[in-house]
Parts: sequence; structure tokens; C-alpha cells
Amino acid sequence: MSTSMVALKKDLRKKIRLILSDLPDAAAASQTSNAVKTLLSLPEYKAAKRISVYLSMPSGEISTTGIVHDALKQGKQVFIPYTYKLQAPKENEPKSIMDMVELRSLKELESLEPDNWGIPTPSEESISSRANSFGGVGLTGGEARSESNLDLIVMPGMAFDSGFGRLGHGKGFYDYFLRRCEQSSRMPFRVGLSLTEQLLPSNQSVPMDSTDFRLDALILGNGELRRPAV
Repeated sequence: MSTSMVALKKDLRKKIRLILSDLPDAAAASQTSNAVKTLLSLPEYKAAKRISVYLSMPSGEISTTGIVHDALKQGKQVFIPYTYKLQAPKENEPKSIMDMVELRSLKELESLEPDNWGIPTPSEESISSRANSFGGVGLTGGEARSESNLDLIVMPGMAFDSGFGRLGHGKGFYDYFLRRCEQSSRMPFRVGLSLTEQLLPSNQSVPMDSTDFRLDALILGNGELRRPAV
């Protein structure tokens, strides 16, 4: 990624972070309620048997707790992010990557400890017995062992635009995970959840390069569902 692209992304993250720091908890909770209601009525969500959902930070983004509750209640297989360092990264491979590992129950969700970002995260000891979205159990170590068979992935972001661009938190975890899905020949339906404050004005766009993936749908905190024009 070019130095100017990195700088543009960093600057945008800083601006959005500042806007979100003034967002009252009640406003975020109200937007979460709207967005979750829309997601649960999405045909792709209803049809999905295996989904990946980010577990939310304490503030600054749409909370996914209601989605996880519904998905488990509906009998869907739910996978959540787990990031880790690679022992011996290959050329063009990042030092740390993200796998999606199974969350088995609501009881388990409640027992997860928060990481440095305040995100509920599975313990390191539990990973070796968890199903992986790329097949088998435990971590892949970067290898897509078999075809990814996620039907849908609910994605967080710092900022979103009208062209379905998404700005992450700067680690590249989701884009690299999606590249591995693409290599395994099965791409999940990609839906982003955005507070209205995270959506850029229509005349602005998220800085993106060839490694960044666009969304298939965007759900806003006012309950609006956006899809690309066919």
C-alpha cells in the first residue's frame, strides 16, 4: 500500500474517531436496535446456515449481541473472529491474521473475556477444540485447509461510503481473511453495519486499493438497507 494511501486512511480514522467520541450511548443503542432489526429480516441472513459475526467493542460501533442471540436461537452455526500471530509468515503474508472459530452457545458468549479493545474473545486454550470456518478444528496457520463455507459475514468498520467501500481499523484482518475465502473459491455474502455517523457524505469515498473488498450490502443505524444498483 502506498504511503499516501496509508496517510489518507489514518487521517479518516482520526476524524471518525473524533465524531464517535461525542456519540451518546443512548443514540448508539437506538441505532443498534434499528440496524439489527433490518439485518434479521435480510433474506441472505435468513437463508444462511453458517455465519460469521464480529463481537462488538463497548462503544463506537453497532453492537452485534442481538444478532448472535438470534442466530444461535435459529440453529445457525456462528463463527467469531480470533486473531493470532503466525509462527513463520510466508512472503506477502502478514505477521498476524484472523481465523473465524465457532461460538457454540449463549452461555459461552457470556463467559468470554474482553481483549485490549474490550472485545469479548475466546481463550487461547479453547481454540484447539473449536471448529474453524475453513474446515477442521483449531487454527489454520494461514492455510485455507478446505473451501470456506461461510454463507454470510457481518463486518465492522471505522467508516463506510455510498459505493460500499469500507475502512477497517488498520490491521487488514478482514480483507486478508476475505482474500483467503476468495482463494478457496467460496465468498460469503458481505454485509457491513454502520452507525449513521460512520457513513461518509455522498461526495466522499473511503480510500481503497486492490487489497480492499467492497460490501454486498450496507445496513445503517437508521434501519436503512443499501444494496449496489444492479
